Amino acid sequence: MALIVDGRRIANRIKERVSSDLKKLASEYGIAPAMATIMIGNNEESELYFKLREKASKEVGIKSKLYRFPDDATEREIIDTILDLNKDEEIHGIMVQRPVPNHLSLFNILSKIDPDKDVEGMAPQNLGNLFLGRETIVPCTPLAILKILDHTGVKLEGANAVIINHSPIIGKPLAILLLNRNATVSVCHVFTRDLLKYTREADILVTATGTPNLIGREHVKNGSIIIDAGISKTEKGICGDVDFDGVKDKAGIITPVPGGVGPVTIACVFENLLKLYKKRVQGG
Repeated sequence: MALIVDGRRIANRIKERVSSDLKKLASEYGIAPAMATIMIGNNEESELYFKLREKASKEVGIKSKLYRFPDDATEREIIDTILDLNKDEEIHGIMVQRPVPNHLSLFNILSKIDPDKDVEGMAPQNLGNLFLGRETIVPCTPLAILKILDHTGVKLEGANAVIINHSPIIGKPLAILLLNRNATVSVCHVFTRDLLKYTREADILVTATGTPNLIGREHVKNGSIIIDAGISKTEKGICGDVDFDGVKDKAGIITPVPGGVGPVTIACVFENLLKLYKKRVQGG
């Protein structure tokens, strides 16, 4: 039977430390930490994620401000708001809630965020730093996955890691983070011809596709570490990419959905905000 990772417990530890540090800094400098979220259109999953994050924000002492736009908002409207937020001394972090409507360029929008307010680590400058080995502000889900791997005590150096996701939000930055730690990394995606060939050899398997039961028992190496960052809403409820019941007695360590990567990702948003807030109030 695999060790089931308690993501909520890891997240609570991060939030407790962040909350303590934020309270000390806020008391010393008299400035309340605040984060702005830009939400475009109506998306049920985005609304849920925002509500969960807003609740957690209050718990750690972060002011949360929401800037909501309709589905037909123009790119210019969004960018103008971001430019205003860049200049707002009372805002320390900016997040753009995904997904965004198809007529908008997420790259154009994210590229306008001040790197020193880029709480998600998705501005080109912060991603560029990551590729150069300077891990300043790191994308939140990859950072959460690293936190979980660190919690398990797994040795990354020399490990064979397989990532099923090649997005700039998860797969690509995670691959760089693992390469920075000398893991051997394979990145798979929808065009990978023989997924089994890769997953069967994985010491660490990370999947984030949003495809229920993509990973079954046959995909998993005995004793491997399975990190499920996928999420789907089905008739049976929320589930990940992994057939949890079919895999849990073959893997060595596994994350559940829900209660695995998700809570840690939210906590990592706050950890990034702490870094940005600290830099701003201390003038670093």
